[in-house]
Amino acid sequence: MNDTITAISTTLGLGAISIIRVSGKEAIEKVNNITNINLKEKQTHTVSYGYIIENKNIIDEVLITVMKAPKTCTTEDTVEINCHGGVATTKKVLEMILDQGIRLAEPGEFTKRAFLNGRIDLTKSQAVNDLINAKTEKARQIVINNLTGTTTNKIKKLREKLVQIISNIEVNIDYPEYQDIEEMTNQKIKQEINNIEKELNQIIENSQNSKLITNGINIAIVGRPNVGKSSILNKLIEQDKAIVTNIPGTTRDIVEATFQLEGIELNLIDTAGIRETTDLVEQIGVEKSKQAIEKADLVLLVLNNNEKLTSEDKKLLEETKHKKRIIVLNKTDLKTNINIENQEIVKTNTTKENGLKELTDKIKELFKLEKIKTNDFYYVSTIEQLQKIKNCKQNIISIKKGLKEELPIDMIEIDLKAIWQTLGEVIGETYTEELLDNLFKNFCVGK
Repeated sequence: MNDTITAISTTLGLGAISIIRVSGKEAIEKVNNITNINLKEKQTHTVSYGYIIENKNIIDEVLITVMKAPKTCTTEDTVEINCHGGVATTKKVLEMILDQGIRLAEPGEFTKRAFLNGRIDLTKSQAVNDLINAKTEKARQIVINNLTGTTTNKIKKLREKLVQIISNIEVNIDYPEYQDIEEMTNQKIKQEINNIEKELNQIIENSQNSKLITNGINIAIVGRPNVGKSSILNKLIEQDKAIVTNIPGTTRDIVEATFQLEGIELNLIDTAGIRETTDLVEQIGVEKSKQAIEKADLVLLVLNNNEKLTSEDKKLLEETKHKKRIIVLNKTDLKTNINIENQEIVKTNTTKENGLKELTDKIKELFKLEKIKTNDFYYVSTIEQLQKIKNCKQNIISIKKGLKEELPIDMIEIDLKAIWQTLGEVIGETYTEELLDNLFKNFCVGK
């Protein structure tokens, strides 16, 4: 936190502009050494035109922004160099900055400093990374909610409620003669805890939905050869991406594609037909198909309506029954020869314009996509934060059990304080170095 750091903040590659960020107490002084502009005399939040100079040679024509503490991203002195895009130029300018004794930033270190210096909390910190990775408009909308403090404000209000309950309990215990302080009876505590539990349940549900919105849904299209898997993929994405023939085994490797449904990105994986084969290449494809099944959020098991169930079909029905799946009875435009009972199925064909509408409707129903609203959407992004919310739920279960068994109120208070403490950890009121390292390690270097 005491040294000055730098990193390229834009994607390294061909482009009009690259931005190199420098942050720390020596940022202005050190960058001043490699430019013909006197940055020390510049007012804060001003942009200057000039050159990066090495041994009197012009390296690049640049715009340099000077931003003085504390009104900066990190609350430290910050300099941003806008140089011409391109790998060679950008790397050369970065190299010159590093030669000044400035350290290369770690992944997410600029945002980490913003948190440690009190400019943003943990949920806003993670929202920065989520916004960078947002792939759909709906994902952008929910991330903006977190970036503007929706989740933080919700959790702070829950902590305020807990403080009020705990304070009243303390006064009731230590000063029973005070008549103007509300007595926290078991019934009143139970009512307040029910309200808090309802809010926590909403955060958990939203957090699970946020994974669908930000990461999308991974869907594996599986089945034996020539049942129409590739045709279904092509129809869903409205492109001829996968090769389609009437020759079994045409698809020998996985084919991936994406499309959006209700603002959610669906990541489709068209797998090789699963069957017993002596062909080495096809065997590798079959093995990849089985791996795709395990990793998928949803399996579309495609069966041929025009053919009777085979032993391979039955084996796939058994192997995928533990997964969230949709059994797709394809080629319904042909005569029905299949006999499948006691299974929820979706009938499709790829010859009609709306042949897959029932399938997309079923996906929306399974994941409740139409019910996901982005307004006032509060959630936590990381597994660690979500686990802490779930730990609070366990404390609530303990409180309810204690109230039912009429335990002393000071015993109930222990769990109330634990919830207050844990919620503080979620938004960063209290934290550990290990928590911060895990949170920021997935950020890009320049953020």
